[in-house]
Amino acid sequence: MRLQPWVTSFILIMFLAAPPLKARVVRVEVASRADVLNGRAFGDTGSYERITGRVFFSIAVANPHNRGIVDLGNAVNLKDGAVEFSSDFIAVRPKDSHKSNGSMILEVPNRGRGRLLALVDGGDWDLAGDAGDAWLLRNGFTIVSLGWQWDASGPGALRFMAPVARENGKTITGLLRGDLMPSKVMPEIPLGHLILGNIGGTEYPVTSPGDPRNVLTVRDSRNGQRTVIPRDQWQFTQTVDGKLTPSDRYIHLDGGFQPGKIYEYVYVVADPVVAGGGFAAIRDFASYAKHAPDALAPAKRVYGEGISQNGRFLRDFIYQGFNADEETRIALDGVLSHVAGAGRGSFNYRFAQPSRDAQPTSSVFFPTDVFPFTDQQEQDPATGETRGLLDQAARDKVVPRIFLSNTSYEYWGRAAALIHVSADGKHDASVSDSVRIYHFTGLQHFSGPFPPQKGSGDLLGQQAQSPLPIRYFWRAMIANMDAWVRSNILPPRSSYPKIADGTLVLLRNYAFPAIPGAKQPHEANEAWHLDFGPNWQKGILSNQPPIIGQTFPVLVPQVDIDGNERDGVQLPEITVPLGTYAGWNLRDPAIGASDQRVAFEASYIPFSKTVAERSKSGDPRKSIAERYTGQADYIHRFKNAVDDLVNQRWILQEDREALLLRGQQEWVEAEK
Repeated sequence: MRLQPWVTSFILIMFLAAPPLKARVVRVEVASRADVLNGRAFGDTGSYERITGRVFFSIAVANPHNRGIVDLGNAVNLKDGAVEFSSDFIAVRPKDSHKSNGSMILEVPNRGRGRLLALVDGGDWDLAGDAGDAWLLRNGFTIVSLGWQWDASGPGALRFMAPVARENGKTITGLLRGDLMPSKVMPEIPLGHLILGNIGGTEYPVTSPGDPRNVLTVRDSRNGQRTVIPRDQWQFTQTVDGKLTPSDRYIHLDGGFQPGKIYEYVYVVADPVVAGGGFAAIRDFASYAKHAPDALAPAKRVYGEGISQNGRFLRDFIYQGFNADEETRIALDGVLSHVAGAGRGSFNYRFAQPSRDAQPTSSVFFPTDVFPFTDQQEQDPATGETRGLLDQAARDKVVPRIFLSNTSYEYWGRAAALIHVSADGKHDASVSDSVRIYHFTGLQHFSGPFPPQKGSGDLLGQQAQSPLPIRYFWRAMIANMDAWVRSNILPPRSSYPKIADGTLVLLRNYAFPAIPGAKQPHEANEAWHLDFGPNWQKGILSNQPPIIGQTFPVLVPQVDIDGNERDGVQLPEITVPLGTYAGWNLRDPAIGASDQRVAFEASYIPFSKTVAERSKSGDPRKSIAERYTGQADYIHRFKNAVDDLVNQRWILQEDREALLLRGQQEWVEAEK
């Protein structure tokens, strides 16, 4: 149900008439308010409502907790020492706030799109017609998705509205960079970040098309030699109605951009927005929810949740000191940072590009996987610097409880080992009591389909994707975090590969079996020492591309004789396997660069069914018939593995039956 305009206006007036809100939320505009699924009751929590609108923030420039926001003092709307920002939001909350469990999950939406409800509960992301099994709602959680990304693109994206910055009233200009490896011939490419076939972040338009600093290059791989493409072979144009039309947002290349090549473009831009205010938005909404007497979605505890890009955002949020609000109170009580690897990101820079990440063949050499990586202090062997992610939070006495969880893919694609080893790669690093590190073995960056199948488009790999589900781990992680913060019940201990026991090794020591038809990767994503110019530590990047220095070591999880990783939190599919789940997947020759890895994907390579079948192919792995006497034997072992996970609190008791059903389905699929 959509509110009538007079109702929306009344709500806004009531907010404006209320006493000043704390935590620098100055007003909330409600655009819609509707009962979830027509008022259906969810367990003891009762009915929920879904609210959308916009939150307005005012940030004091002089406050020491805001001084790290790049260009804040240059915002064009600076007035009386403060700058106003606003964020789109979606709130799903119990209609009777007294029936809430007191805990809010503050979702940092991925490229403007909140998906946690659908991921965890299995229904519609917007609860339009299906709430799945409504685990989050039945347990009384409040879920808020808040826009933080100024360049979030597309219909329905939750955006962060940030002002432009100017120095002494004068336009600020600079250089910006992007890159792309197409999976097919493309006559033109967007300047914005193209990810999974969509624009993940809209672009700064080119300001001066004829400027000689605008450069387009091509190379074969991340570390390959760049070749400059002559200026008369490409233009800032776009095909419209079959005709080339001047454009400040696209590049056209004569003959087209070819698959399997990395194209990198540098161009002149103007009018940066104050992107780092997105950190303050998350911080201040969390404090507002906990401390404002008339908060739209009140909470006693707030857990920041982020996946991939947004997991990196939360790592950077903590590192840059934003977990202390303007009154030095803790903002996020808990942090669930998932599949972030060792990364942070382009979140608080002049001309920031928040959507850029670090993939095998795109978004290369951005300020993503940059020192420091560990929660406690570590020393950079090249520079001698000593820093840690929790330094500022510890000084402010606002260290939250933290889960850093990764899948197998992040060890190959996001340098994940660096979060728990010394920067020289020689020793395991100590981990703070407030931190847990979890490696979910055999999973990929996002869960692949079941039955297993290959990806498509940019994600067409040589093997089927890993279909292992993350959903049930998520439910347990949320329950464990809530128990930890609410009642100080310790969660499961960290579980990840280690140098000391040989489960984490240098790439050259990776011992994957010689499986017929399964080519192995010859590289993994590195973290580098990057130099973006003399002021880049202050948020101003002048070298584009950056000067590339020494790499940090690459370590990956070691595998057993089947090719499955030996460490970490293991679903029954790893302990009672029907195939190999590798943390990488090579590109299919059809999309070019077949010796390089596909972004985000792991591989599923099934076992042979019989001894005769594997002997014929030369597969060194035992067949299914050699491992199990039949379905009953397999299911018995699978059940024991599930029960172990439940007993160790990696999986909830109520999810046991769903996992057992999945095991039965996997056996049937393997025997086809």
